[in-house]
Amino acid sequence: MLSLFSGDMSQIILSILVRAFVLVAILPVHEFAHAYMAHKLGDDTGKWNGRMTLNPGAHLDPFGSLMILLVGIGWAKPVPVDPRNFKNPKSGMAITALAGPVSNLIMGFLAMLVLRLVSFIPMTLVVWQAVSFFFTTLASINISLAVFNLLPCPPLDGSRIVSYFLPDRWNYKIQQYERYIWIGLMLLLVVGVLDWPLAFLGNKVTNGLWWLVNLPFKALGLV
Repeated sequence: MLSLFSGDMSQIILSILVRAFVLVAILPVHEFAHAYMAHKLGDDTGKWNGRMTLNPGAHLDPFGSLMILLVGIGWAKPVPVDPRNFKNPKSGMAITALAGPVSNLIMGFLAMLVLRLVSFIPMTLVVWQAVSFFFTTLASINISLAVFNLLPCPPLDGSRIVSYFLPDRWNYKIQQYERYIWIGLMLLLVVGVLDWPLAFLGNKVTNGLWWLVNLPFKALGLV
């Protein structure tokens, strides 16, 4: 939360704008990716519940949205999925879960790519600082969302992916304690215990994406 209010007023305003943009444009893509992947694998539960859309009103969760605005990591309403409609329920759930974080990584990559491209456009220092801050923050939030959602803790996407590799009896036990695990995870997030591990993983992913972004520019001798 403190990070939102650090820096000068222009950075605070830009931070709020980026996080608002995440709410109306990024989180809907994440949830749409879940619903669309489930649809492609044979389950239309999300589609029937109006979740295969980019309309933010269909996806936003009040508390999750507040967390995005305050700390840059949050969530939307989970897309309902019925694994019984998948040809292979466990793999179908895992692939559907993975679609959300992958969409964030793609959007983070695109934000970096746009930033690299606009760096070749002449502009004043003030404009460049604003553009750089916007797209850097946008990429950072997308990467943070991907890393956070890949944690193997229910009800996050990572738990659905890990469940593919676990025996059914283990998955059943974990589901029994899902609410308590989620409350514990939120407490760890709020008090800052997860700050270092999330930042460490986020930096590794960021470095990897920048490497990919810079590949064609290095080949052309532009960086």
